[in-house]
Amino acid sequence: MKKRILIAGGDLRQLYCAARLSGVYDTSVLGFDRDFIPDDLSLRTASTDETARYDFAVLPVPPLNESAMLNTPCTAQEISPGTVRVMLKDGAEVFAGKVDDRLAEHFPGCRLTDYLTREELSLKNAVPTAEGAVQLALEELPVTLSGSKALIVGMGRIGTALAGILKGFGAEVTVAVRNAGGEAKARIAGVRSCRTSSMPTDFSVVFNTVPAMIFDRALLERFPRETLFIDLASKPGGIDLDAAAQLGRRTVWALGLPGKTAPVTAGEMIAETVADVLAERSDGDE
Repeated sequence: MKKRILIAGGDLRQLYCAARLSGVYDTSVLGFDRDFIPDDLSLRTASTDETARYDFAVLPVPPLNESAMLNTPCTAQEISPGTVRVMLKDGAEVFAGKVDDRLAEHFPGCRLTDYLTREELSLKNAVPTAEGAVQLALEELPVTLSGSKALIVGMGRIGTALAGILKGFGAEVTVAVRNAGGEAKARIAGVRSCRTSSMPTDFSVVFNTVPAMIFDRALLERFPRETLFIDLASKPGGIDLDAAAQLGRRTVWALGLPGKTAPVTAGEMIAETVADVLAERSDGDE
């Protein structure tokens, strides 16, 4: 008998996650009005009064909203995490992005797994996140990326992917790094590098990937007014948005990439990660 997985809450990513998992597991979705489900997806909708319990649940990123209810942007109904807990077996595994103590309080007796901390998902996410950032730049810049001077702050997974894509567009790419290791990565990628503490400022577009305050008021003042800043870092971000607004600097805090620009790919990557974890669990039980 197939194991049962409940995909509860979230956006289009979760629907395509459900579609991918449905090939192997008995999968249902909760927290989606019919109008939000694409016609090409054949998905079963869960009912909160079902008697059969689920072995696993997959929650979104983040799983809870500010009111501590399930994050359900695709339905007008509010769903409490307690409602989902009742639908799960004791000892069920709950997958979510950005798991915290607040979530643990709502799912006693369950095993919590943060799929965002999995290395394979981080690596897979880098390219669609970088592509989404480039898409934003193309939409916001009044000039072509070809020939433009672009600064990337950070040479991690996303920064490395960005460097390759921007080079392909013909941009003049510089990467701001903190140490010699970052300089070596930039050299391997075939782009210029500088130290974060002494970066130049004559750029058309700046992509920040570091989740620490780097672009404070003093630094922002040194950039041309027409520079576009795209912050890809998770909260608290790396740009003082209030100071940027006061100075008239254009900023985009691009949270939620690649879910906003590539929901099919993002959802399938979450499904693959969940399947990987479950396969590891199964192998460990043998």
